[in-house]
Amino acid sequence: MNSDVTEPEGTHQAEHRSEDGPSLRPRRLLRWAALGASLLVLTAGGAAWYLYDRLDGNIRTDVDAVNQLRRFEEQRPSPVAHEARNILLIGSDDRSGDNGRYGRDNGTRRSDTTILLHLSADRSRATGVSIPRDLMVDVPECEQPDGTTTEPRFAQFNWAFGLGGTACTVRTVEELTGIRVDHHLVVDFTGFEKLVDAVGGVEVCLAEPVDDPDAHLVLDAGPQRLDGEQALGYVRARKGIGDGSDTQRMARQQDFLKSLLHEVRDDGILTDPTKLYRVLDAVTSSLVADPGLDSLTELYDLARSVRDLPQDRVRFLTAPRRPYTYDPNRDELVQPDADRLFAALRDDRPVPEDLLTGSSPDGPTDEPVTGSPDEPAAEPSGAPSGEPASRGAVRVREATAEPGTGPAASKTGVTVPGDGTGSPSASPSVSSSVGGVCG
Repeated sequence: MNSDVTEPEGTHQAEHRSEDGPSLRPRRLLRWAALGASLLVLTAGGAAWYLYDRLDGNIRTDVDAVNQLRRFEEQRPSPVAHEARNILLIGSDDRSGDNGRYGRDNGTRRSDTTILLHLSADRSRATGVSIPRDLMVDVPECEQPDGTTTEPRFAQFNWAFGLGGTACTVRTVEELTGIRVDHHLVVDFTGFEKLVDAVGGVEVCLAEPVDDPDAHLVLDAGPQRLDGEQALGYVRARKGIGDGSDTQRMARQQDFLKSLLHEVRDDGILTDPTKLYRVLDAVTSSLVADPGLDSLTELYDLARSVRDLPQDRVRFLTAPRRPYTYDPNRDELVQPDADRLFAALRDDRPVPEDLLTGSSPDGPTDEPVTGSPDEPAAEPSGAPSGEPASRGAVRVREATAEPGTGPAASKTGVTVPGDGTGSPSASPSVSSSVGGVCG
């Protein structure tokens, strides 16, 4: 045969088409699909990291407070239950920056709301104790922003924040309760308002209309869904709602917090990425925390540890108090109820039921505050207060003088057994249900 026989025309072209034709198209499509998926994953991952980094960067670390607390470490109580956590929640009435629209800034900050939150070691219960801002307490020596140190004094509780900021408030609470504060969180007016708006408002139920010009709050009786600005006025109002007492205001704050938790847990916010981001952005943008809670991961781990906690195991109450003997516009602790409450939290034991239900043997005497308790206190000043209070007794002390707040005590350093006046002991104000939710 002739070796030079020419192959039929088109044979090579057919082979070439078979190599580059339909048989390779699926492979190319798969490559492009894989590349597109990779880009999508990278883009989504980058976006997720960006959002996480932004939320994490919102949180400000309270380095100054930590350094001050470290300098006074020897004066602080030791932790008793190491797996339990005691977190001090502080609502600041700072009027600087974005908070300026809530009132005039006279250069003095005060803690408008303070709650000591105890989480049991096994995370089976959570107890929040409100510290009355007008409670007369021993404020220890504190370091001021300019580096000077204040003298110890006997004054109302919320002066501690004005004197020495968060560190001074932490140490005042520790001296008052004997409980080691493990962490602290500070939020201002703007942060609270943003949080309420982020959850779509919070429902409350009003027994009567509210009209408080000072709080810029006008509400009808009955069920109301409050937006952020209305909610802020609602939890801060005193003159135009109820009997005007700080005790009622604290109970209202506790009920509102439980209603807020109800909105977050039961309205699908935790499973809706868009809503959850708005809530997290609101929380973190106005939050100042110590290094143990100053990251989104640490806050998430804390929230995860209590997410399955039944609602009836979350209790809010107010430290047992009554009008101060020498000034009805101020408060004093009632003993031995206060010591029993603080000892239970310190030892990580359940709070005695009679303190939760307000059925202590002597019965409650929760009297409304008279006068003008909502007026700001004068700038703290005065002499050192002397020795710390002994627990289990009420001291009759000379308070740091304030203009226009009534006579100060005429005795100093007198220890009186029992409640100090012979009057019945007041029990804590308790909120054990989702107060403020209608229906």
